[in-house]
Amino acid sequence: MTIQNTTNNKTTQNAWAFYDWANSAYALVINTALFPLYFQAVMEGQSTALSIFGYNVSPNAAYSYSLTLSFLVLVFLSPVLASIASSRGNKLTFLKIFCAIGALSCMGLFFFESPDQLGLALIFNITASIGFYGSLVFYNAFLPEVSSAEQQDALSAKGFALGYAGSLLMLMISLCLVQVVADDGNRAFYTRLCFFLTGCWWLGFAQYSFTRLPKNRILTSDEQQAHRKQSLRTTILDSYATMRQTLQSLTRSPRLKWLLSAFFFYSVGMQTIFLIATFIGTEMHLSSSKMILTIMLLQIEAIGGALGFAWLVKRIGNGKGLFYAVIVWIMICLGVVWMSRVAATNPHIEAYFFITAGLIGLVMGGLQSTSRSTYSKLIPPNQDSTTFFGLYDVLEKISIVTGTLVHGYLINRTGNTQASALALAGFFAVGAILLIQFRRHETSNRVSG
Repeated sequence: MTIQNTTNNKTTQNAWAFYDWANSAYALVINTALFPLYFQAVMEGQSTALSIFGYNVSPNAAYSYSLTLSFLVLVFLSPVLASIASSRGNKLTFLKIFCAIGALSCMGLFFFESPDQLGLALIFNITASIGFYGSLVFYNAFLPEVSSAEQQDALSAKGFALGYAGSLLMLMISLCLVQVVADDGNRAFYTRLCFFLTGCWWLGFAQYSFTRLPKNRILTSDEQQAHRKQSLRTTILDSYATMRQTLQSLTRSPRLKWLLSAFFFYSVGMQTIFLIATFIGTEMHLSSSKMILTIMLLQIEAIGGALGFAWLVKRIGNGKGLFYAVIVWIMICLGVVWMSRVAATNPHIEAYFFITAGLIGLVMGGLQSTSRSTYSKLIPPNQDSTTFFGLYDVLEKISIVTGTLVHGYLINRTGNTQASALALAGFFAVGAILLIQFRRHETSNRVSG
């Protein structure tokens, strides 16, 4: 069987990076900007959103917990799907399926109009999250297939840069509809229309990537017969066995062991801050328009941050670049703690918030893209990347589950972000300590582009 060689093919690499342009609209419009603000506006005045076994849950905590549930689903689902895609060579099919689930769920948020439809909103929020983060398992697994190790830092950064640019453009279109086209009588309708258009953007632009990424592997007749005989139970058990074997192989590599350990802890902080950024701005008493403006400027800065980190790690090494980024994130978390304490009395709180957002822009894309490319370069040669990125995804999702649970619990108990931000700073600190161990092993066998 002949397998097409797509490594370092510029057309294929551009198509791979362009999926970030398509799907990042969800990350910005739904996860960070418009939907959280719209959700808070719809649920305004509702002190309790849900009551679970006598435990009253506030609207903000319910939003956080809905994301937690989506990540829990992915924790158990990702190993199975990654194993199936690895053995059957059909990760492109799974990428398409999860893209469709996420995009259609974004469109479904159009129907969330009142607190009575909270259940509908949370369901679509969960399935949109599953679609987005689930698709990343298979999307990321293409990186070592379309790029050699020396090009992966730059290509990973290019993907994130395109993602920031595309999502920014979609947000600008949305703001034009909400602030210019709409009036006070129909602004809610146009906001909901933006959710629908975000799904269209994601699904539509993804088609360019789908037509140019490497196709599914054609199975031999023996492989086809073996898969037909395999029961669902056997498939699930085999998938977790494969994941366990992958984990065992990773533990034999000190660099991979320390990198993944650090990645778990700093992802708890990084991913959680992404998901609660709008709620932090609300606590700082920023208007919706100023928060949106801040997010737009942050996206522009993040483009330079992602590309800048690719340049930086080429000169100082991946481990050192990751370490510096995590240190900045610790400073950001401590800054959020301080701002939360003085938000009601400090007249310069908006300026401090903008400075903090600027720091986030510098390290946001850099830490994400460099983490992905560093891990990709350490995958053992002649190994299928899908299973390895399935494990990477599982760790990331467990970290998000941990972060959103910690945040949801603390904000439900305290009513502010101080304790939550302090806890996230602690996770970043553990990640920094583990990166020191990774760097010690990196010096003997440097991981650089």
